[in-house]
Amino acid sequence: MRCVVQRVSDAFVTSEGEETGRIGRGLMVLIGVSCEDTEKDVKYMAEKVPNLRIFEDENGKMNLSLADVGGSILAVSQFTLYGDARGGRRPSFIAAARPEAANALYEQLVGAWREKGFTVETGRFRTDMQVHLTNDGPVTLLLDSTRLF
Repeated sequence: MRCVVQRVSDAFVTSEGEETGRIGRGLMVLIGVSCEDTEKDVKYMAEKVPNLRIFEDENGKMNLSLADVGGSILAVSQFTLYGDARGGRRPSFIAAARPEAANALYEQLVGAWREKGFTVETGRFRTDMQVHLTNDGPVTLLLDSTRLF
C-alpha cells in the first residue's frame, strides 16, 4: 500500500461536479492499493499516517501528530500510485489491485482511522475526481507499507 501524505491547511475533493469531502487543517492522503496488499498493510498505514510528527510545535519544529493538532484526514483512492513507467511512455498498472479488492482495503483503512477517532472525509471510489488543497509548508511524504522508500 502506498500513500502520498500532504500536510494541508485545507483540502476538498469533488466527483462528477459534487463535493464529496472537505477538511480544514490536517492531512490529504492519496491511497494506492497493490495486488499483494493485505490487512497487514492496512494496519501499518492506519498507525503510521496519523502518528507522523509533521505539524509544527510552539518552537517551529515538526514535532506534533495529527491527533496533537486536532486535524482531519481527506482520503482519496488513487490506483495510479502503482503506475510503472520505467518501460516506456505509457504506464503499466499491473501492480495495482483490482477495483473490488482495492476498494475493500481502502474502506478498511478509512474505517480504521475513524475508529481511532479521526474525522475522515473521502472522495468517491472509481470516479474522476478533482482534488483541491493548500499544501502547508509544503510538506509531502511518500509512504510504502513494504518500506520500499
